[in-house]
Amino acid sequence: MPNLDSIHQTALKRFDDIQGVVKDEREQCLKDRRFYSIAGAQWEGDLAEIYDNKPKFEVNKIHLSVIRIINEYRNNRITVNFVSKKGKDDKLVDLCNDLYRADEQDSCGDEAYDNAFEEAVGGGIGGWRLRAEYEDEEDEENDYQRIRIEPIYDADSSIFFDLDAKKQDKSDARFCFVLSSISAEAYKDEFGDDPDSWHKSIHDWEFDWNQKDNIFLAEYYELEKTSAVRITYEDANGVQSKYWEDELEEDPDLLAILEATATEVSRRKVKKTRVHKYLMSGGKVLEDCGFIAGKHIPIIPVYGKRWFVDNKERAMGHVRLATDSQRLKNMQMSQLAEISALSPREKPILTPEQIAGNEVTWADDNIENYPYLLVNQIEDADGNIMPSGPIGYTKVPSIPPAMAALLQMTEADMSDVLGRQEAGEELQPNISGKAVELIQNKLDMQAYIYMSNFAKGMKRCGEVWLSMAKELYIDEGREMKRVNENQITSSSMLMEPGIDEKGEATFLNDLGMADLDVSVEVGPSSSSKRAATVRAITGMMQVTSDPETLQVLNAIGMMNMEGEGLSDVREYFRKKLVAMGAVEPTEDDKAAMEAQAEANAEPDANTQFLQASAMEAQAKAQKAQADTVKTLADAELSKAKTANTEADTLEKMVSIPPQVNEYFTE
Repeated sequence: MPNLDSIHQTALKRFDDIQGVVKDEREQCLKDRRFYSIAGAQWEGDLAEIYDNKPKFEVNKIHLSVIRIINEYRNNRITVNFVSKKGKDDKLVDLCNDLYRADEQDSCGDEAYDNAFEEAVGGGIGGWRLRAEYEDEEDEENDYQRIRIEPIYDADSSIFFDLDAKKQDKSDARFCFVLSSISAEAYKDEFGDDPDSWHKSIHDWEFDWNQKDNIFLAEYYELEKTSAVRITYEDANGVQSKYWEDELEEDPDLLAILEATATEVSRRKVKKTRVHKYLMSGGKVLEDCGFIAGKHIPIIPVYGKRWFVDNKERAMGHVRLATDSQRLKNMQMSQLAEISALSPREKPILTPEQIAGNEVTWADDNIENYPYLLVNQIEDADGNIMPSGPIGYTKVPSIPPAMAALLQMTEADMSDVLGRQEAGEELQPNISGKAVELIQNKLDMQAYIYMSNFAKGMKRCGEVWLSMAKELYIDEGREMKRVNENQITSSSMLMEPGIDEKGEATFLNDLGMADLDVSVEVGPSSSSKRAATVRAITGMMQVTSDPETLQVLNAIGMMNMEGEGLSDVREYFRKKLVAMGAVEPTEDDKAAMEAQAEANAEPDANTQFLQASAMEAQAKAQKAQADTVKTLADAELSKAKTANTEADTLEKMVSIPPQVNEYFTE
């Protein structure tokens, strides 16, 4: 039994060490996310004090640039693909791909991905988690579990890996913290004691109201590497199964069944990695969650841009380098608005004696627009009437020349950092498709680093999912939902008894035997690139004369066409490419091709002999049946002829003349 107090003290010390190192960097990431996404946040800090009681306008150009990168990702999502490590056909590949898509769909994994990508682009750090949950928590009889993909919000102030983890996907981490908030009232209801918050110092409440009653809890994940004994049993049918020795010790009934029905084949001492999870407050371990499924920490971090400087991990998104230019533009626009509002026109300067009694008329002139204004006559010391015009006029404030030049420079600086978004959005009528493609490619390069770094997180997600699935999806006879690449839903039975290729008894769809690697696919950077593919294919078709090559190019072009109602057409041309050998077939394609081959294949000599013999026997039987029918028909005909003869004889007897009849009577 672990000492929970000791574990809690160790976790507190580890977290303080991590937070002390990354605090400044993480706070900057948080400020960047606030800067582009929250109205008013661009004036937070010392700048707000300088412009106190002055106009503070925001012309948020960074937001549009960030949203464009986010839209680029959502239009071309990154997917996980499992591939065989041995480089050969493996039926578990399609099963794992379909099961992953089903878990992704059922748990709304897109929400987790979208949140992580937006936080990574905005601030520099995002992330999500994988969690095992019961398939139906309301059904006490259902012990099946499913893998859920869930978002982690505010990852820059919530996810903390150990400082020795250098890899970007944190696959080399020994422990990890994930912080989450709960209200004090909810804490008391759930845990029944006074709340003690986990110490979190990374925050930014300068602009928002501070909810001081929030309590922070920490999920603590720790890798435990031990040595364990793996026992292999083989049943009467030759099917082998593997169990950990400590698992059998905890389940004596299973051990008794194995000893009675199977034979122990081997024992092997191997290194075993398990993940221990704890839930902690600032004062104690609230819950020892035990060992969770899989051998990897199920927390997936993603970064916008990431590097190490002075042995310290640093991250940055798309916002940070443009914040100074954005602030400068806001200051200039606010100052310009202030100048315009202070004095839009010249004002006359008069003495009090000139407007005595007419003050209201002069004051309301801007509103009422009087046709004329009155002034009083002024007399000098000798009683002579003096001219009554204004003694002067106020000067209209002019825009400083430096400000006009600075406005242009600021706009150019922001375009250099964020890219010229208008270049890709404004389509000139006389611009060529190639020029549009070049402009789009230049803009896409700004999103490429974020897509590439996000792909590393997706790859890690596939590795963690597979590790968990190999422990959770091993129930014999369990029906599992599948979703293929075309979003068509089906189901398969796990651990289904069957015969392998060697003719030996085995379990089909056994994920415990899945020896797979994970790859990721990044979609085209933009729809213009898909259009460029079609143009390239069309150009190649002009310079080739080989009919088969033309068919392949034509099919590829159709597969890259965009438009409504083309999904069936794309599938038709994909199958055509499969039949031509230009595209690798899927499992469904292989099954359909095998069925077609069996239907079209000519039978062997034995089969032909048996078929001929059967046809000959059938012909003889039909002939015998026909002969029998003929015999019966002849018999019926004889009977009919006999009946006719008797009828003729009787008719002749009936027609004897009377004298002959009298003769016979006498």
